[in-house]
Amino acid sequence: MGRLNRRSTDALIFLIFLVFLASLTSAWKKDEFRSCRQTPFCKRARGRAPNSLPSFSVADVSLSDGAVSARLVPAPTLRQVTDDDPSAADGDDASSRSLLLRLSVYRGGILRLEIDEDPSSAPTTKRRFRLPDVLLPSLDDRRLWLSRLSSDGPSATSFFLADGFEGVLRHDPFEIVVRRAGSGGVPVLSLNSHGLFDFEQLRAKKDDENWEENFRSHTDSRPHGPQSISFDVSFHGADFVYGIPEHASTSLSLRPTRGPGVDESEPYRLFNLDVFEYLHDSPFGIYGSIPFMLSHGTRSTSGFFWLNAAEMQIDVLAPGWDDPAAPNAGRVDTFWMTEAGVVDAFFFVGPGPKDVLRQYASVTGTQAMPQEFAVAYHQCRWNYRDEEDVAAVDAGFDEHDIPYDVLWLDIDHADGKRYFTWDRVLFPNPEEMQKKLAAKGRHMVTIVDPHIKRDDSFYLHKEATEKGYYVKDASGKDFDGWCWPGSSSYPDMLNPEIREWWAEKFSLKEYVGSTPSLYIWNDMNEPSVFNGPEVTMPRDAIHMGDVEHRELHNAYGYYFHMATSNGLLKRGNGKDRPFVLSRAIFAGSQRYGAIWTGDNSADWDHLRVSVPMILNLGLAGMSFSGADVGGFFGNPEIDLLVRWYQLGAYYPFFRAHAHHDTRRREPWLFGEQNTALMREAIHTRYSLLPYYYTLFREAAVTGIPVMRPLWLEFPSDKETYDNGEAFLVGSSLLVHGIYEKDQKSASVYLPSGASWFNLRSGVKFDGGVSHKLAVSEDSIPSFQRAGTIIPRKDRFRRSSTQMVNDPYTLVIALNGSLAAEGELYIDDGKSYDFEQGAYIHRRFIFADRKLTSIDIRPSNRATRNFPQIALWRESYFSDCHPAPKKPWLNQEIMK
Repeated sequence: MGRLNRRSTDALIFLIFLVFLASLTSAWKKDEFRSCRQTPFCKRARGRAPNSLPSFSVADVSLSDGAVSARLVPAPTLRQVTDDDPSAADGDDASSRSLLLRLSVYRGGILRLEIDEDPSSAPTTKRRFRLPDVLLPSLDDRRLWLSRLSSDGPSATSFFLADGFEGVLRHDPFEIVVRRAGSGGVPVLSLNSHGLFDFEQLRAKKDDENWEENFRSHTDSRPHGPQSISFDVSFHGADFVYGIPEHASTSLSLRPTRGPGVDESEPYRLFNLDVFEYLHDSPFGIYGSIPFMLSHGTRSTSGFFWLNAAEMQIDVLAPGWDDPAAPNAGRVDTFWMTEAGVVDAFFFVGPGPKDVLRQYASVTGTQAMPQEFAVAYHQCRWNYRDEEDVAAVDAGFDEHDIPYDVLWLDIDHADGKRYFTWDRVLFPNPEEMQKKLAAKGRHMVTIVDPHIKRDDSFYLHKEATEKGYYVKDASGKDFDGWCWPGSSSYPDMLNPEIREWWAEKFSLKEYVGSTPSLYIWNDMNEPSVFNGPEVTMPRDAIHMGDVEHRELHNAYGYYFHMATSNGLLKRGNGKDRPFVLSRAIFAGSQRYGAIWTGDNSADWDHLRVSVPMILNLGLAGMSFSGADVGGFFGNPEIDLLVRWYQLGAYYPFFRAHAHHDTRRREPWLFGEQNTALMREAIHTRYSLLPYYYTLFREAAVTGIPVMRPLWLEFPSDKETYDNGEAFLVGSSLLVHGIYEKDQKSASVYLPSGASWFNLRSGVKFDGGVSHKLAVSEDSIPSFQRAGTIIPRKDRFRRSSTQMVNDPYTLVIALNGSLAAEGELYIDDGKSYDFEQGAYIHRRFIFADRKLTSIDIRPSNRATRNFPQIALWRESYFSDCHPAPKKPWLNQEIMK
């Protein structure tokens, strides 16, 4: 009876809650989210003209512990006090206190700038927040010890940065310049070249001051007052800038947001938000925030990263923004603004595109090596109703000869949205259900969100409450917000002790009904709070150490992702690679799993924007990303669904997903012809799994993404710089989507410096030319680059795990010299034994009509035996006549 009463109560609460949610789930509503004009720190900073602020000068420059130390001394304030800029009236000397500056140099061409308040002169006990556990622990081991400083004119200090590069600290006014070494001194990056550096220091509140901010019905108490930071960063020698995900845009590059020729626009906003049906082309922030930007041009590639998890707004400034009469070509200026925190910024000198990505990866980490099954196809829906539904969907894939590897369960699988539980009416035998899938080599994923149902009978809530593990509200009580279960509280994931507690919940003992083949999906971890300001947690909520939520908001989901991933790692005793999908992300999230682009819509525009979104995520370190195939909201037209499968088969993360209000859309529900087209798209992905897995190995080692913009491989080809409709998978495959209904032809640009073979026909196309190609319904334009070798597997099974012992096919596309190269990486696909040398990594070289294989494993690696692998056959793309004879490859060289 007690159970029935609880379920009845849950149902009543849920019905009431649906009324509350109706306005949220209908569509994206602009007035639910703050604009820059409604955000005081952004409005103040954006209203300032270049060189209008009191300048800072540099004093007391010295070497300390192998780094440059100095003080930034502000000039006397001359700013006029206005409602928009009240900080100009600081009467307690906040605007006259010096700041502390530190410059550190790291191997590989990395400069770090840190600016913070001087605690010895602070008028309050509050200290500015520095974000922990994001940078790699090994970073300090790579710091260079600077032994000397050089004078660079009467008012500047220079120092070694890397071979061919040096850093310059200009004294009055303060400016940082990274430049090429030598007499020319060509700049690469600079900060505060336009005098927009501003740092609102913490100060004591005056009796007559009101620091509160209001937005709609919400009040932010702002107990520590204004504390924003802003500055300009210039990328010299750049034609375009990229990165700072996550935003939806049809453009690969970041369009200017201010300046001549720019209509009124918002800055790019970095503030993790749960945005229903987000706009397909907007600078508004959505689920993730990675404050890393990179630039590229014919002369230079460079990058800039600001380690700060407070709300950030970034303007990309059009040429002539500072002086319309003299626009400066060959440079991109940007303006960075944040609400709180410190300056902890990294300059990456390149000089090549991949150099910048490696430099960034050396600071924040590379993509975690996934299990091989996770690289295959995933089937998801909100929600598969019960065990019978799961069994029917699983059988449907087998019946229609369509492989898949993972079946997903959304929030309705749990008992009343209580995570780590099962609705025992709908899922009475969860372990048996998972074992049936595992018998076919398949896996299951369940959702675990951060909001914990406030129910005294729920063990997780009771335990978190007793231990004091929840985030607190501004009054010091456990924060209580609304999400899917109704009244909910949120674990304070900033606290390592609480992250460890959370990780323990994924053990097989704690997560009753789970098995080793069950993996996890973290959704709503921005965090989403339905009745909170902007559908998230109030900024004045309190975390460990009296840290305000405003100071770490963008990293909350990162910490949650980290704790969940570590939980699965502990579950497998450190031997089983975790798989955790997260919606909210921050810099470093790549170390903990995969992400997706959130709640997209079933329309052609969202199909189109998926490519630049995934490309920019990859440039910012998140290689393992994808978009919901078919669109989450709405019912796709059948031709859109087919085109999405054909494109999505090339995403690094390949998953179909749909809202519970949509019609069912398993691939066999649309007639045999369309089923055949979707089956073929999925087969394409399975045949390429060896190639994808090899690319994930590259991403895990170097930070180079799996899915790449064309310019990453063809950096001197200007036609590639802003091409967001085509992409490369690795360096060898080029794919161009079909983004319009009933499209009969496509103009496809193939980069110069190579020839390209159509994957289906084998027809050769020249590079450096846009080709108008007829479009058929059975495929999208895809090409293999001449001079490459791609490994495949061409026997299709029910799942990737059943393909393990199948032979490999090498697809060899010969260049004009009748030569080609490629790689193949193989390990057991699931454990960390590869760290002990248990893997195969071969480079294949075809030359002089002969195919050879070279072991490219490091000579100093740990060694562990790995089984011999069989090569099945080789196939060729070539325009030579006759085709080369099939070479003989000794299987021994595959050991």
